[in-house]
Amino acid sequence: MAPISALIGSTEDSARQILDAIESQFQLSDDALVRITDQFLKDFRLGLSEYNHPMAMIPTFVTGVPNGSETGLVFHSSYAWAHFSFQVSCHFLEKHKSSRRLHCFYHVLCFTGLKDLPRPRSRWNKPVRSRILTTECATYFTLFSRVCEVQLKGNHQFTLRQQKYRVSEALKTGEATALFDYLADSVDAFLTEFPSSPNSAPPDPFATGSSALDLLDTSDSSPAVPLGLTFSFPVEQTALNRGKVLTWTKGFSAKNAIGHDVVQLLQDAFDRKHLHVRCVALVNDTVGALLSRAYTAGGCILGSIFGTGTNGAYVEKVENITKLGDSPARKHGGDMVVNTEWGAFNNTRTTLPTTPYDNKLDRESINPRLQAFEKFISGMYLGEITRNIILSLIDAAPYPILFNGRASALLNKHYGLDTAVMSEIEQAWENGRDQPSSNDKLVNGSHAISNASAAHPHPSLSTPTRHFTEVDKLSPEDRSRLERIRNIVIQRFALDAADVTLRDAAIVHWTSCLVANRAAKLSGCAIAAVLVQTEKAKLGGGFVPKDEKITIGVDGSLIEHYPNFNARLRASVRTLVGEEVEARLNIGLAKDGSGVGAALCALQATKQGL
Repeated sequence: MAPISALIGSTEDSARQILDAIESQFQLSDDALVRITDQFLKDFRLGLSEYNHPMAMIPTFVTGVPNGSETGLVFHSSYAWAHFSFQVSCHFLEKHKSSRRLHCFYHVLCFTGLKDLPRPRSRWNKPVRSRILTTECATYFTLFSRVCEVQLKGNHQFTLRQQKYRVSEALKTGEATALFDYLADSVDAFLTEFPSSPNSAPPDPFATGSSALDLLDTSDSSPAVPLGLTFSFPVEQTALNRGKVLTWTKGFSAKNAIGHDVVQLLQDAFDRKHLHVRCVALVNDTVGALLSRAYTAGGCILGSIFGTGTNGAYVEKVENITKLGDSPARKHGGDMVVNTEWGAFNNTRTTLPTTPYDNKLDRESINPRLQAFEKFISGMYLGEITRNIILSLIDAAPYPILFNGRASALLNKHYGLDTAVMSEIEQAWENGRDQPSSNDKLVNGSHAISNASAAHPHPSLSTPTRHFTEVDKLSPEDRSRLERIRNIVIQRFALDAADVTLRDAAIVHWTSCLVANRAAKLSGCAIAAVLVQTEKAKLGGGFVPKDEKITIGVDGSLIEHYPNFNARLRASVRTLVGEEVEARLNIGLAKDGSGVGAALCALQATKQGL
């Protein structure tokens, strides 16, 4: 086999062998997919039985899901970063003299549409009546602070409006106190800038015939606003309102947070600001996605994120969470949402299909040997894997395989190639080709992610008679598509046009397909493992589920926007659990799931009297 790391000894004739050798490393056979999924299941069961494992399987103490009949006015706030993100959602109930109303706040931080955060004023620095707030931390590609108002309509539908604020990049790696102080300031600023209007209070979201307001002390002496925190980083959760930070992920490394109760960190920030707010619930953003999808679809077993990072939360039988021991939660029985933290699957890399390009990415990351699965499949890293391959082909000696051996400042920059560019390249190839059938409509009017396979879910760019680099044998239509890709490469890679040929464009397209296809297949392993764990499927197929429809909520830029990612993921699931099960999967976007889901979690906290 031709050398693939240093790519020494390349010649014009050996270039094809080098490319084929690289391709073989990114291929995943059916047996490999089964082996990876089986290891997922073993790690699930280990994490459910013991603490302190990479696949943390964190009990969330969320024991119910909504059905879409809930109503009320909701605000939510979240924070998201360029390759690193943080979100805060705030949900509150307010009782007025003549009416009741529900509000939830959800802030997201982003680079576009920025607005400076106003100086916090003291409007809320005094006791308020019957408010419930929730705060949330999660991941997106860009840096912005967004505040949204969500209206739960009670018929599986919701609407929202939003406002954006600016956040400093320094918060990501600075002191944790500064990060949480910013969250407190954001809540204060939004409540000051956007006064709400009276509205009717919603019913309790997890039961009928009662109002969540009835569970609260609505007297004038109520001193603080109950708040729920949605936190998309690994924590060791011991109750609905308690959990210690285990590690930072997605590029965060705020100091003096690990080992501390995240609820208390935020509570301390409110206390420093003299804000009368009290944390009552701790929730992960994948839990929010699950609850949001349940709200719009009438039920859901899994909420998952396939974006900048990746994770999943699913509904598990409490009796299977044996590490809870003799706790009241386990004695009560029933179901509980479990946050898997599957981004840390197989940190030892004994099962995952590691290549030299993956090793280079991991070695140069801020968290080597951690979050292995996330580094194989998430949007934060796919562009970097692709860049590593491209650079190795540029540096091949003595015969460079790409761009006449010339790079650019952007290509030489760590994380200089964004996954969004890969998406643009693949979309340029797909434009005008056969598309999957139209998406099914959801009850909330949004679109489900189609179960139809895309025209080319598994990119096989070579044929028995033509290697993908033989661009002179392409049809005029495909040569036109390659010309579009060439123009994208020249622009996005900041290269001289004279150094980029159609053959180079074909190789860049091939590289993007290799990396994205592997990511989608591995993502299918995670979903298949949950289906088997929840007894909705059998690994290897041959199982017909009782459910006519198996609902899964997803969020993230990869699953929503990357061409054919969903079709490739579904093909992987079909391989692992059979066509009968895959055909019943109703995979739908849990848009703004962290905010809507956090609102519903805050109400469950009030139901439990927290």
